[in-house]
Amino acid sequence: MNTKQTKYTAKHFSNEFPNDDACLEWLKNYRFPDGIECPTCKKTTKHYKIAKRPCYKCDLCGHEIYPTAGTIFHKSTTPLTTWFEAMFWMATTRSGHSAKELQRRTGVTYKTAWRMFKQIRTLLDESEGILRNEVEVDETYIGGKHHGKRGRGAEGKTAVIGIAQRQGKVTTNVVTNAKRSTVMPLINANVAKKTIVYTDEYPIYDTLDANGFDHKRCNHGAGEYVIGDAHTNTIEGFWSLVKRGIGGVYHAVSPKYLQSYLNEYQFRYNHRLEEQPMFLTVLNQIR
Repeated sequence: MNTKQTKYTAKHFSNEFPNDDACLEWLKNYRFPDGIECPTCKKTTKHYKIAKRPCYKCDLCGHEIYPTAGTIFHKSTTPLTTWFEAMFWMATTRSGHSAKELQRRTGVTYKTAWRMFKQIRTLLDESEGILRNEVEVDETYIGGKHHGKRGRGAEGKTAVIGIAQRQGKVTTNVVTNAKRSTVMPLINANVAKKTIVYTDEYPIYDTLDANGFDHKRCNHGAGEYVIGDAHTNTIEGFWSLVKRGIGGVYHAVSPKYLQSYLNEYQFRYNHRLEEQPMFLTVLNQIR
């Protein structure tokens, strides 16, 4: 994998997607790369764009095809250029962008901006497959309206379990608690057996060896953060990125929507080493 993505700047974006027609043409070509098969003619036919409408008409029978149908743009009155711009700004950041910022940039209402980002995040929920070789597992706590105790046992915070493959991908899950009965099924479902699993000293991980994993740990409570290869620096680095973003950009996220925000950070992290610009990777998630 390439360690540096090809740059895709705001100038590239404005040149490629200057108006709604350009966005619709891209969407049409993406969804119908081999041409549009007319359901009436029962064959691939030539279609032409209808002026001032987001659709293409069959040259033979006049049947209309809407490329936005079945996508997050379906029945939206917001211009496609605004949707594409929102995806561009979401892709070209590490910390995220708030709905308020999108409102200022595009002129849509705050309610519309919030809904757009919510819809875009649905595209970023993807399965990471089974992680293997060397992985780190850690739990963290996000949210809460009041300052006070941090970490385990903190009041008003939401528990999240993270599993990170070293030099690879990360997967996260919002959970109701960080008990062994909750965490172990997630590890069993996401990590291959015989994988080396690194954790801290928390007792919920005591049965990892009995479950077929090679368990190594360091005792954070005793001030041990790195013992040879045993550490959880990878997943903790991801937690730091998430918490800086949520605290600095969104300020607070309700438990109801936290998983979708985690999916956003997870998606960017997991595609960070690809050569293709992140914006195009996000666009390719459109279904």
